[in-house]
Amino acid sequence: MEIDRSLIGTSSDTWIVEVERGAIRRFAEAIGDDNPLWRDAEFARSQGYPDVIAPPSFPVSFVMPDIPPWWEGLDRKRFLAGEHGFSYTRPITVGDVLSCRMTLLDVTRKEGRSGSMDLMLQEVRGLDAEGRDVFAHRRTTVYRGLDSKVRGS
Repeated sequence: MEIDRSLIGTSSDTWIVEVERGAIRRFAEAIGDDNPLWRDAEFARSQGYPDVIAPPSFPVSFVMPDIPPWWEGLDRKRFLAGEHGFSYTRPITVGDVLSCRMTLLDVTRKEGRSGSMDLMLQEVRGLDAEGRDVFAHRRTTVYRGLDSKVRGS
């Protein structure tokens, strides 16, 4: 099965992420970043933040409860992670309750030495409890073609 390009511009259902202090700490530990902004509330407040803030790549940890509609029927073994990019109107902070939704922005076909692939450009946007934009996480997911060869094979 191939990606249904008619779904470009569609979005997933909204899901809620409640940002917890422990989740930020565990994420910072997992990426090996000991910045006190991610761990020390007093330090974060001394820098003008209301509490501990999350590292910039934190939204990669936000797991959708369901798969997006454009992934339905696709072979997950053919997925590869691609590029990620983040933009913010303000930092993500302990206590935030974020409404998140993923949108399929584009699908581009590429041909390479290892075969064909489709690049799915997707964006997760997060809004705060007042409905204001907090972040946008753009990511590319590579969907390898059936003719793709895995390196080393």
